[in-house]
Amino acid sequence: MNRRDFLKNGARTTLTFGVGVTLLRNADSVYAVPANKKINLGFVGLGGRGRALTGWFLNRPEKDVNFLYFCDPQRAKAEQAAKIVTDSSQEEDPKIVDDLRIILDDPKVDAVVSAMPDHWHALATIWACQAGKDILTEKPASHSAWEGQKMVEAARKYKRIVQHGTQSRSAAYVKAAKQYIKDGKLGKIHLCRIFSMKKEGDGGNFKIAPPVEVPSGFDWSRWLGPASMRPFSPSYINPRCWQHLWDFCSGDMILDGIHQIDLARWVLGLDLPKTVYSNGGRFHDVGDAQTPDTQITTYEYDNLMMTFEMTLYTPYILKEDSEVRNGDLFPNWQHNSTRIEIFGSAGMMMLGRHGGGWVVFVRPKNRETVVKDSMYGRYPDPEHVDNFVRCIRSRELPSADIEIGHRSTLLAHYATISYRLGGQKLFINRQDGTILDNPEAQRFYKREYRKPFEVPEDV
Repeated sequence: MNRRDFLKNGARTTLTFGVGVTLLRNADSVYAVPANKKINLGFVGLGGRGRALTGWFLNRPEKDVNFLYFCDPQRAKAEQAAKIVTDSSQEEDPKIVDDLRIILDDPKVDAVVSAMPDHWHALATIWACQAGKDILTEKPASHSAWEGQKMVEAARKYKRIVQHGTQSRSAAYVKAAKQYIKDGKLGKIHLCRIFSMKKEGDGGNFKIAPPVEVPSGFDWSRWLGPASMRPFSPSYINPRCWQHLWDFCSGDMILDGIHQIDLARWVLGLDLPKTVYSNGGRFHDVGDAQTPDTQITTYEYDNLMMTFEMTLYTPYILKEDSEVRNGDLFPNWQHNSTRIEIFGSAGMMMLGRHGGGWVVFVRPKNRETVVKDSMYGRYPDPEHVDNFVRCIRSRELPSADIEIGHRSTLLAHYATISYRLGGQKLFINRQDGTILDNPEAQRFYKREYRKPFEVPEDV
């Protein structure tokens, strides 16, 4: 029996209110999408990142996907993204909806591409798995450590392909850097420094605008989802606002720094640390903001220390621009906001995310810099999308499988928990990822949910 027949024959249940979501009771009934069949996609979360992903899928040279749905609680955003497709050669215009569960209840849909705000990532992924859909979910994996665990459980239970949005896992230059380190060319490595430094805000007081009436065509309750109910303010839906409020985001370290954390963890072959502690504060742009704009975290491994350093008020430290990401150029390393410094006994590697490439420096000669080895990078989104599509067909685990994404995201969650506990040193169970002997830390291990948008205990 194929999936469509299985769903048609009534293996359904209805979630609390609204549209029912098809649950896949028998994971073995799912087969790979045939090579000669286009993959039917639904997109949810159509801000800037969602529209960018739409373009990457649309521009695939294989032309092997169909765009069936665009979904956003702000209907205008879904319409803008859908127009990208309607202006292309696709014969049938995609449908525009404001509820993800309409997509999940359609047996024609093979996979979902989600670029929703952070507080929605876990629930959307679990719902997709339960409905028998594969999903590419943007980083970070989860809003809390417990959520990430449930995402992995759902992916395995329903045998779904869940690709995490840490796209550097699909980059050829990063694979080469990992092999370079594995081959021992940096010698013994005992220190890694991760940076995430940029400018957010204007240096004044961060203020949330007074409540106003919810705009027409906007489902405010659905946008909030698992987060607590509150009067609508236009500030909340601005990423520069919700990204600095605990109810929606666990801080910029997990929102953006997760790219570098995952990258460092991968090339160094690291899993979970023995201990974590993190300090910082909101010093520069305060007011209503809650998450830190300055943060330093230390991870202790066996014979290796790793640090993460973040600032959000440094306009002279910049991310890689498009010319660096797509050309034979390196960043200006000392002004590169997302670099990783890996210190070995035989050399030091500077590694950039998202096409930044890497350079290995050795001892200077006559005060002149000496580069031993290097490799340019390329922006890896096309390869990451391609990996997702290929895995939908082959059923192989993707390059950034959700378990990989979860364990990388755990490192950021530990830092956030330590920070919110005043810099407490956390001791980690390196097998299951839990925090040892610290009941106080458990307050932050799992969030509270607003009904009916609860992540279930039994996925």
